[in-house]
Amino acid sequence: MQKEIKQNSVRAWLLAARPKTLTAALIPVIIGSALAQADGGFRWVPALACCLFAGLMQIAANFINDLFDYLKGTDREDRLGPERACAQGWITPRGMRAGVVVAIALACLAGCTLLFYAGWALVWVGVACVLFAFLYTTGPYPLSYKGWGDVLVLLFFGFVPVGGTYYVQTLTWTSDVIVASLACGLVIDTLLMVNNYRDREADAQSGKRTVVVRFGEAFGRYLYLWLGLAAALLCLTFLREGRLWAALLPLLYLLPHGLTWRRMVAIRAGRKLNSILGETSRNMLLFGLLLAVGLLCD
Repeated sequence: MQKEIKQNSVRAWLLAARPKTLTAALIPVIIGSALAQADGGFRWVPALACCLFAGLMQIAANFINDLFDYLKGTDREDRLGPERACAQGWITPRGMRAGVVVAIALACLAGCTLLFYAGWALVWVGVACVLFAFLYTTGPYPLSYKGWGDVLVLLFFGFVPVGGTYYVQTLTWTSDVIVASLACGLVIDTLLMVNNYRDREADAQSGKRTVVVRFGEAFGRYLYLWLGLAAALLCLTFLREGRLWAALLPLLYLLPHGLTWRRMVAIRAGRKLNSILGETSRNMLLFGLLLAVGLLCD
């Protein structure tokens, strides 16, 4: 595969962008926009701008992780996950640095349009997104190496994008935004949990102290299951506001989530867990669509 990919080619950049991960960036925007529509405040221009910002920031974060994991020596030959561009020589470190700058610049350009709808205070949200995209992997205290990845997922794939998308369209914040944000963050964290579960032995050797490394394989196995359960069951709180479909439809997610968990437990280790990564991404999208449809139906 390596010989077929020309260095710094379009194909190399597409692989480095990891398009399959963009699902995690778009689900929160879909949920936030659906909630805005349900509350009578949907506006398509800021919704589109949020999609562009979230997608481009996800690509930028992927580039940053690819580059700095390579420079740290984390992406070794025995890597179990999908191949990385710098480690495979598809993109040079210099080229990847340029890619990071371009992706962040485009994300900020898309984000600037939101200032016309929600004011200059959003600049600080954008700064935080860019800053933590770097702090996740780099700096003297790389957060993903210290076990803070799950907290950052709840924040930057839950509260910031769901709440931010809702706010730029409605200029308000509600208790339902908090519920939707937390549920979204929990379900997206299942994707990080699969990665950490698969890479637990390599992470331990690299000094990466994820929660699976800290607390063990069994903890990671059951945490994956309970993250999905908590996300779906949390939606039942929508019943307080009379949102029946938003409360019940996400429960359908529990069936594929449970089946995927059983397959993960059966595989337990090795590259075969990459199939669980794909199933988890599919399940996440299903959850996001079920919640969004439920919000629109109420």
